[in-house]
Amino acid sequence: MSVPADVAAAWAWDDAAISLFPGGLINQTYVVKREGVPIAALQRLHPIFAGSVNLDIEAVTNHLAGHGLVTPRLLRSVGGQAFIPHDGHIWRALSWIDGVTTNRVPSPAWAETAGELVGRFHRAIADLQHDYAFYRLGVHDTAAHLAKLRAHVEAGGGVEEVELGREILDAATRLPALPDTARRHCHGDLKISNVIFAAEPLRAVCLVDLDTLGLGTLAFELGDAMRSWCNPHAEDAGTVAFDLDIFAAAIRGFRSVADPIVTPTELVSVVTGLETVCIELAARFCVDVFRDEYFGWDPARFPSRRAHNFIRARGQLALGRAVGAARDLALEAVNSGR
Repeated sequence: MSVPADVAAAWAWDDAAISLFPGGLINQTYVVKREGVPIAALQRLHPIFAGSVNLDIEAVTNHLAGHGLVTPRLLRSVGGQAFIPHDGHIWRALSWIDGVTTNRVPSPAWAETAGELVGRFHRAIADLQHDYAFYRLGVHDTAAHLAKLRAHVEAGGGVEEVELGREILDAATRLPALPDTARRHCHGDLKISNVIFAAEPLRAVCLVDLDTLGLGTLAFELGDAMRSWCNPHAEDAGTVAFDLDIFAAAIRGFRSVADPIVTPTELVSVVTGLETVCIELAARFCVDVFRDEYFGWDPARFPSRRAHNFIRARGQLALGRAVGAARDLALEAVNSGR
């Protein structure tokens, strides 16, 4: 899909080169270039996000920049609008941040610097006073996601997806209970591809994909990050592993910055959060195997969205089991990661 001419004109980019930027499961992103140099990211938001989410992004990134962090900034249109509605979709523009991204953590050094950046992010927003204009209901409501999966399993379907759904539901019964911890301002989607790095010298520069900002717990904030960072294989690679060295390095980096603002209980909760979010995401992917409507998919590698999500669900289930098997070692890494 190309960018509508009146959307480009809203930011006076009629003469700019605008091309699709690959990647991303939810929003559709385009890079805007002038004379071959990227100047902005233009995005068509998924319908799950209301236009008001951009007001939250503007407020939070203003706060982050005020604390000296590198961050994308909302670019208002020529008419001063925070976003542009067009043909049932919301479009917005963000400043471009140079750097490199990765879909997998190459080494513990990458995990440690990314952990430090997340620590800086949480230090910076610890004093944020903001009432969110947009809030995603049911985020990390594990029980609700499992209930949706259970309903689909009980309603029946193909043999393979029903059997996978039952395996996920069974794994959920073996999860440890999450401790009750404080809610904090959180990024909400710290997968490794949402971290921009400078390569020489290696340094995590900034966090992107800020639609998921909101209140949450470190159990899910860091648990979901570790789910992404500590699997050396892509989530749709058909095989998974839990890399304890990557996990220990990431926690070490985070604690080197954030220890003054987090509690021991929050740190321990990250391990349970990691295991829980793997099973939760397995359930979400499996629900989309039944419903075939939500997650993006790669038609070059899979014959259908259902086929892609089946592999993803199977992978997240396997990762959750691997984390459970290494639970004691992960807790040891958390407690010693100073």
